[in-house]
Amino acid sequence: MAPVSDPYQVFEQLYGQMKDRESLTSVLDGIQDDLKRASRRMSAEDRAQLDKHAALVRDLERELKESARQKLARPAPVLPPGVGVDNDDMPKAAVLQSDLLVNAFANDMTRVASIQFSASVGQARMRWLGIEEGHHSLSHDPDLNEGSQEKLIKINHWFCEQIAALAGKLAATPEPDGNGSLLDHTTLLWTNELGKGNSHTLDNIPFVLIGGGLGFKSGQAVQLDKTPHNRLWLSIAHAFGHDLKTFGNPKLCEAGPLALG
Repeated sequence: MAPVSDPYQVFEQLYGQMKDRESLTSVLDGIQDDLKRASRRMSAEDRAQLDKHAALVRDLERELKESARQKLARPAPVLPPGVGVDNDDMPKAAVLQSDLLVNAFANDMTRVASIQFSASVGQARMRWLGIEEGHHSLSHDPDLNEGSQEKLIKINHWFCEQIAALAGKLAATPEPDGNGSLLDHTTLLWTNELGKGNSHTLDNIPFVLIGGGLGFKSGQAVQLDKTPHNRLWLSIAHAFGHDLKTFGNPKLCEAGPLALG
């Protein structure tokens, strides 16, 4: 799925469809006379198929109407106007996107979501951190460039703050049934595309798992040398109840899922 950078567009996708459902009119009601005329000219077998199809459409219309009447566990968030999708509005947009994610989970609009900060090979400039250079360019500077390394640490610290803020919102949001918080039943996975930008290495890619949704043991740091991350995806699939045998290259899955419980 293509990412949607504009939080107002995300809002419309989540809550605009509810307004559409509320104003939904029956397709069948407008063509009843046509259906009757067509039915009289059909064989008994075709008439049975038409009736079956009409019944399915009617059930679908009823389900859409009922879903529109369902009371939301949390009201739709009120988004402040004027937040753009340009570079300097990234901190504000990140807050709105995380608010929308939490609301969508609380209202059971989705069970899975993803957030990415800028596009791959993006040239975000974290001016709000006092950094003028593009993040991508900095990531390609050599390790001996101490100035660039300090700026990269500062950028990664900011990313960490955004993940912590999202986890905090989930922890502060009770489940609609009163059974703990959203974070108790959610697993956040935070990762990076590469182990190091300047070498494009696939070694030592960091993965951070937060929350109790999939039953993994928390409060630990694990160093897994020479362990394909395919095995982590297998563990996640199994935790969701999907008994996959491989994920990606089968040769990298021969040892099975990781023991994270």
